[in-house]
Amino acid sequence: MKFYSKKTFQLDKSIINQILNLKDSYWKFGIKSQRQFFLNNIKKEDIHNLLFINRRLVGYTLLKNMKIKQSDKLINYLHFDTFIIDKKYRSMNYSPKLMQFNNSIIKKKKSFSILLCENNMLKYYSKFNWLKINKKLIISIKKKKNYMIYNKQLKFKFSFISNS
Repeated sequence: MKFYSKKTFQLDKSIINQILNLKDSYWKFGIKSQRQFFLNNIKKEDIHNLLFINRRLVGYTLLKNMKIKQSDKLINYLHFDTFIIDKKYRSMNYSPKLMQFNNSIIKKKKSFSILLCENNMLKYYSKFNWLKINKKLIISIKKKKNYMIYNKQLKFKFSFISNS
């Protein structure tokens, strides 16, 4: 088992193809659609956390570099975007290991991270010290999902801003 954290510009075609195939195993949009999404939405400085077992990509997380507005200041943060474990490896306890790796990268980058999740995932992320954000603390939320944060205390209202 090996973990790697790479920025988009450091990924070769082989790894990108493995990411696209892994994502397509869960979100069935087709490889062509996955590739187009990747090209259109992933920036060169975004972070890809990869879990390999015997040269096979079995776990993946995308941490997108984003900005959030607090009062008049723009603050950089890592948006926890994609978290997936290959179906064949889900019952083998790799998910917690990848989450711990993700948290260590967020800390190493001296940043904080925000994710969106369904109600059924709140308990899971909480086990890794992610905290649910009171929606009253964040303005301009239109989605019905839960927001969670890691490595940061929220004391003020935020507005979400697009990718950096």
